[in-house]
Amino acid sequence: QVQLVESGGGLVQAGGSLRLSCAASGAIFSINAMGWYRQALGNQRDLVADISSGGNPNYADFVKGRFTISRDNPKNTVYLQMNNLKPEDTGVYYCLQVVASQRTGVFVKYWGQGTQVTVSP
Repeated sequence: QVQLVESGGGLVQAGGSLRLSCAASGAIFSINAMGWYRQALGNQRDLVADISSGGNPNYADFVKGRFTISRDNPKNTVYLQMNNLKPEDTGVYYCLQVVASQRTGVFVKYWGQGTQVTVSP
């Protein structure tokens, strides 16, 4: 069984910074893409950023220049450094990792439990 554990959310004032982490554990054979999504109250879950197995990042337009995604492959961890936060960045942030378990070798999408980010004006 593969599990993702997120950390790093919280309350911050506009202009501040937060760093989210998401670590995968379990019987992992390989990890492909990793990413972060966010869901504001009443809205759909939107892509914030993702990063390929080769380390190539991709960002939503609304975070370009402010957020940085990175990954530490030996630690099975993806990070999201969020700078110059705005009130509209408020929401629950979910990590996603595409993982092949040792048991099946088939890549499956796993989601973290979500972490709340609140940005006050």
